[in-house]
Amino acid sequence: MSDDAGVDPEDRHRRPVCSYEGSTYQSRFWDSGQRAYEDGSEAVALAALLPPGGARLLEVGAGAGRNTARYTGFEQVVLLDYSRSQLEQARERLGPSERYTYVAADVYRLPFVAGAFDGATMIRVAHHLVEPAAALAGLHRVLAPGAVLILEFANKRNLKAIARWALRRQQWSPFDRQPAEILELNYDFHPGAMLEDVAAVGFEVDELRSLSYLRLGAFKRALPTSALVTIDRWLQPTGRWVQLSPSVFVRARVAGDAPAELPTRVFCCPECAATDLADGGDHLACSGCGRHWPVVDGIHDFRQPR
Repeated sequence: MSDDAGVDPEDRHRRPVCSYEGSTYQSRFWDSGQRAYEDGSEAVALAALLPPGGARLLEVGAGAGRNTARYTGFEQVVLLDYSRSQLEQARERLGPSERYTYVAADVYRLPFVAGAFDGATMIRVAHHLVEPAAALAGLHRVLAPGAVLILEFANKRNLKAIARWALRRQQWSPFDRQPAEILELNYDFHPGAMLEDVAAVGFEVDELRSLSYLRLGAFKRALPTSALVTIDRWLQPTGRWVQLSPSVFVRARVAGDAPAELPTRVFCCPECAATDLADGGDHLACSGCGRHWPVVDGIHDFRQPR
């Protein structure tokens, strides 16, 4: 398992869930500057791929809110993460604002009505998914016609992996279309296979970007972060033709014309899909199955009913 994430032992739905509950991942890797280059390259990609504006964006795997402030064109941002502690860190980072809604939930069981969002991002999440197609299908359901999804995935067909395989320093082939499980619940995907999954659930891909070609420690020691990010900016568009970088960004769209307005209701019950959830102050009560979903300190928790 990478970093200090873990598998949730309470998973009841047969797909293992990677949880960063209690993790110091944000402070140890991002706030410390160890990944300043990767963070800068993602900022470049998001600026290029995100639409100029929208009503409501879903950030899947928001973590501690590292990217959230970059979604300036959207009126509302819903931060979703399986870890409550990560959402608490995000709330502290972003400060009090009615623009942000915090939701603890399983990516395979999104607690949102169909067509609730006109934008979504899923960055540094896919590599933890046993069944990325199932998660993508759920995202397609909650996105309105014309909505944009920005997806990032770890690419197994990257230059370093190709070199290691050619030198017989790794057993798995970077050209095999099956995912490579590098560590427990940490997968690298073949770009062709991932793009097939994206298309199979109904998305239309319209842009690809290759990120982090210079992720090696030697480059980070030799060049300042600003230079690395500038070179990355030049290299990212090569993803339109070939994907050989460790990280790939995809911009995909839901077919159809955007509706005049998004649904007023946002939440639905992840157990029975009922959309009538009564506000009980410290919980949302489902009229369909009677389950109560906690709301504690402003965080909606759809992981386990009360």
